[in-house]
Amino acid sequence: MVYEERNAWAGLIVSPIALVVYVVLVLQQAGGGPLTAVDWFPLMLWTIGGGIVATIVISVVWGILAGMKDPDGAGRSDIRDRDISRMGGRVEQAFVVIAGLGVIALCAVGADVFWIANTMYLGFAVSALVGGIARVIAYRRGLV
Repeated sequence: MVYEERNAWAGLIVSPIALVVYVVLVLQQAGGGPLTAVDWFPLMLWTIGGGIVATIVISVVWGILAGMKDPDGAGRSDIRDRDISRMGGRVEQAFVVIAGLGVIALCAVGADVFWIANTMYLGFAVSALVGGIARVIAYRRGLV
């Protein structure tokens, strides 16, 4: 498994966990009350930051283990990796655009900032998840 594929897998492992942790924390803080009353900003920052750190740690540890097993191939990449990365980026961008349109619509109807921010956060999370899935499928089945 090449470096970029390991990174895609690390993101696929961490992204859904970070999203679930965030949702659980927000629901716990709401305690049955209105979600818009939750102090969501620190929770969002911590889960985003924690997700980034966890992804980096998993990727580094996995890279070290892969380097111990295959020192020559652990960090190798080629044009196929670049093409798969570009394709995954295009898939991710599509979902970020969809989330952005949702945010614009929420702004147009005067929605609470909680809903606007969480729509964008969900868009980023779905984008990362779908982009990672697209990359892994491309590594397993190839680009068409």
